[in-house]
Amino acid sequence: MEQTNNEEKGTLYLVPNTLGKTPENNTIPEYVLSVIRKLEILVVENIQSAVRYLQWVGNTVPDYEIEFLLLDKNTAEQEKISFLRPLESGNNVGLLSEAGCPVVADPGSELIRMAHKRNIRVVPLVGPSSILLALMGSGFNGQQFAFHGYLPIDAEKRRKAIRELEQESRKNNQTQIFMEAPHRNDELLKDVIHCCSDSTELCTATNLTLPDERIISQSISKWKKRDQVSIHKEPTIFLISTEN
Repeated sequence: MEQTNNEEKGTLYLVPNTLGKTPENNTIPEYVLSVIRKLEILVVENIQSAVRYLQWVGNTVPDYEIEFLLLDKNTAEQEKISFLRPLESGNNVGLLSEAGCPVVADPGSELIRMAHKRNIRVVPLVGPSSILLALMGSGFNGQQFAFHGYLPIDAEKRRKAIRELEQESRKNNQTQIFMEAPHRNDELLKDVIHCCSDSTELCTATNLTLPDERIISQSISKWKKRDQVSIHKEPTIFLISTEN
């Protein structure tokens, strides 16, 4: 394992992933790739997908020589604490996202808090953020916005949440951003169109950075006039705005 001076602690690198695999690299800077290629310890949510990403990056440490530490919503606190031991021994560790930037709609924030408490250096690396890309492409207010992650699965609770987000947008002139598991996208889209006022603006940003990227931004009244649109199983960010 690559080590620094024994008196020094390692660095926790927050490693971005692509938003989907493309033949060419159009989202991960070369400097970030150079960091990834040196890492021998990775905290990941899924080992198989992490290995596929490393194969896409190329010229990394062979995956059979990498120590993978599994971090998901079921990982116990004591196990997370154990992930810091290599860092305290002077080894660099990468926290790898499943897609996009680590921690944003991903597990890992608690591990980062623990690292800060132990005076371990944390370095976020540059990579694609579907949330910011969607906001950029929406035409909505980029000065005031809020990200709400996943809305409730229960249909009634989800519709209630949508109405509350619309009210929040109207009250504070604030863009509201949220997402859904891709296989439930169409249900969410129908609920937003049904629950929001005709004058409210809705943007869907689908397959960002990929060849079939689609960003549609228009009023609910225009959405109602569109031919049936399906975004089933395609990663999508939803944004609503009441800005006039």
